[in-house]
Amino acid sequence: MTAMTPPRVLTVAGSDSGGGAGIQADLKTMLALGVHGMSVIAAVTAQNSLGVQGYWELPPEAVRAQLDSVLGDIGAQAVKTGMLASPQLVEVVAAVLGGYDAPVVVDPVGVSKHGDPLLAPEAVETVRTRLLPVATVVTPNLWEVEQLTGVKVEDEGDLRRAADAVLELGATWALIKGGHLPGEPVDLLTDGTSEHRFTAERLDNRHTHGTGCTLASAVASYLALGEDVPAAVGRAKEYVTGAIRRGFPLGDGIGPVDHAWRWR
Repeated sequence: MTAMTPPRVLTVAGSDSGGGAGIQADLKTMLALGVHGMSVIAAVTAQNSLGVQGYWELPPEAVRAQLDSVLGDIGAQAVKTGMLASPQLVEVVAAVLGGYDAPVVVDPVGVSKHGDPLLAPEAVETVRTRLLPVATVVTPNLWEVEQLTGVKVEDEGDLRRAADAVLELGATWALIKGGHLPGEPVDLLTDGTSEHRFTAERLDNRHTHGTGCTLASAVASYLALGEDVPAAVGRAKEYVTGAIRRGFPLGDGIGPVDHAWRWR
């Protein structure tokens, strides 16, 4: 009997040595949701529950070689990008993915959960002009929206304005994450025509490291499984809410969400 090959999802991101975010969170999410996860490592971080102590970018040719190796042989039904660190790495990734026929979920990582910078200031413009135009879905939090567009979101009424500003940069869909606003968390998804709002209860759990990586990877996984964008985001939101609910302490700082909450 021949085993069936599951859908394949590629993450292009940084490695988190603490295992809560980045490549490690992406691959755990993909396994939990039933797809085969593959990785292109763009940077290596030294980080733990207290923060990021340092990061080192891989050479652009190493990132390009990983992309060519995986996509040229195995292929992917969806791709997720995370920490890309430098203009040169953003350029390489955008060039390859712009010519590849699969949905791309862009998590425009700018800082870590602890506020440590993970994207060089000079790379922000490259993300705007090169990476967002190849994105099927872009998933910025409120700080990343302001970094990319200059739009400051102060209440739920600003979410659509922020999404429209992101769409003007070329993404097909914008998912603006409103979790840092007061009140019940609301995320807004739009392609400029249809609009979908996703709500969830605010959970009293400080252990939320890896939330953004996990959500974007879940969206990519559900796209690979055949869902359309609104359905993929809805199912991803349900998964990440459960993971936040079960987030656990690790070390002396902020612990991770529980990617295996459905199994435990």
